[in-house]
Amino acid sequence: MDGGHRRMSIDNDKLPISPKPLIVHDPSLNQGGQVNSPVFAGNPMQNGTAEAVICNSKKLEDAMQEIGLKIKHHEDNIKFLKAQKNRLDDSILDIRVALGKIHSATGTGSENQESSNGRNEEETIEKILRYNNSAAGICCKLKAQTTPHPLMKDLMGVVALLGKVDDNNLSRILSDYLGLETMLAVVCKTNDGVKALEIYDKEGSINKSSGLHGLGASIARPLDDRFVVICLGNLSPYAGEFIVDDPQRRLAIKKPRYLNEETPPGFLGFAVNMINIDPANLYCVTSTGHGLRETLFYSLFSRLQVYKTRADMLQALPLLTDGAVSLDGGIIKSGGVSVLGEREVEIKFPMSAGRLNLPENYFDTESRMKELKWKRARFVEDLQREQALLDHCKFNFEIKKQEFVKFLAHSSSYVTAPLSPAVGERSTPIS
Repeated sequence: MDGGHRRMSIDNDKLPISPKPLIVHDPSLNQGGQVNSPVFAGNPMQNGTAEAVICNSKKLEDAMQEIGLKIKHHEDNIKFLKAQKNRLDDSILDIRVALGKIHSATGTGSENQESSNGRNEEETIEKILRYNNSAAGICCKLKAQTTPHPLMKDLMGVVALLGKVDDNNLSRILSDYLGLETMLAVVCKTNDGVKALEIYDKEGSINKSSGLHGLGASIARPLDDRFVVICLGNLSPYAGEFIVDDPQRRLAIKKPRYLNEETPPGFLGFAVNMINIDPANLYCVTSTGHGLRETLFYSLFSRLQVYKTRADMLQALPLLTDGAVSLDGGIIKSGGVSVLGEREVEIKFPMSAGRLNLPENYFDTESRMKELKWKRARFVEDLQREQALLDHCKFNFEIKKQEFVKFLAHSSSYVTAPLSPAVGERSTPIS
C-alpha cells in the first residue's frame, strides 16, 4: 500500500516537529489497509488531547496576531504625528525669524516693550506685593524668579496683571466693579493646577508645608487668609462670533438699542472688549483652543456695558441686561443692584502702551505663532499617549509570546511519547 495513505495529517505550523521519527498511533488504518473514521476512533481520550492542543495553539497565535496589528497601528500613528510635529517646528522657526527681523527693524523687542509698558505694570505689581500674606503676592514673587517653579507651568497669573486698559478712569471703575478679592485672584489653566496650589491631609486639613502655602512659608510670606482661584478649563466660554479682522479678537456682541434702533447716548462699549490682552494670551490658552477674552474676561464681565456718565447709564437702565458702569464712578450690577458711594481703588489694571510702527500683519503673525505652538503641544500630547499605548501593546505581546513558548513545550509531551496501538491496529512512523 502507498505510504502516503498511511500518514496522519498534522499541521506543521501548529505543532513542533521533532528531528527524530515520531511514533503516532494511526487508527485510520486497520489490518486490511482500510481507512477507519474518525481519527483516533480507537482511543477517544487521545483524540481529544490532540484537538485541544491544536485549538489552544490557534487561540494563542490569533491573540499574538491581534496584538501585532495593534502594534503596527500605533507605530503608524507615531510616525504620522512625528512628521506633523516636525512640519510645525519648521513653520514656527520661520515665523520666529520673521518676527525677529520686525523687532530689530522697529525696536519692538522684549526689552523695548518692557521699557514702554513695564513702568505702569511694575507699579501694579508693587502694590500687589504690599499684601504680604496674599496668594497674588506669592505668585508675583514666583513670576520674578529666573528659574520657573513647577507650579508656574499651569499658572497664568493674577487677574489684575492679565489685562490692560487705555483710560485711567476705565481702569479704576472696572477694578472697583470686580473688587479687590477678584483682582487678586489667581488664574490657572486646569484643575490639576488648582489642586497643586493647596494640598490636604487625610483629615481634610491644609498641609502648610506643600503647595502655595509651603512656597509662601519658604519666602517669608505665609498665607494666612482665603484666596480666590479661577480655573479657565471650568469656565463656559463665549460661544458667539468675533469681530472680523480685529487683532485683539474682540467679541461681536450686539450693541444695546432702543426700539427705534438708536444706541443709548454715552454708550462706550462692552467692558469685556475694552480690556487689552497680550497677543500671546489671545489664542489657545486652554486645551480647547480658547483665549483669555472669551474665557476669563467674559466670565468676569459678561455683557457689562460702559457709559460715559452716570446720567447716561441711568437713562439706559431698561437695556442693562448684565449691568453697567460709568467713567464717573457709577456701578449697576446684574439684577438691578446699584453700588453707591465711593472708595479708593488700590489694585487697578495697568495702562496700555501700544507698540508703534508695526506692520499691519504683525499681530496676525504673532497670533499665527501662538496657534502653531498650541497645535504642536497637542501633537506632543498625542505622541506621548500613542507611545504609552505602543509600550503597553509590546508588553502584552511579550507575555503572549512567553505563554505560547511554554504551551509548545508543554504540549510536545503529548505527541513525542509513543502511544500504545489498539488491538488490530498498527503504528505508523512519521519523520
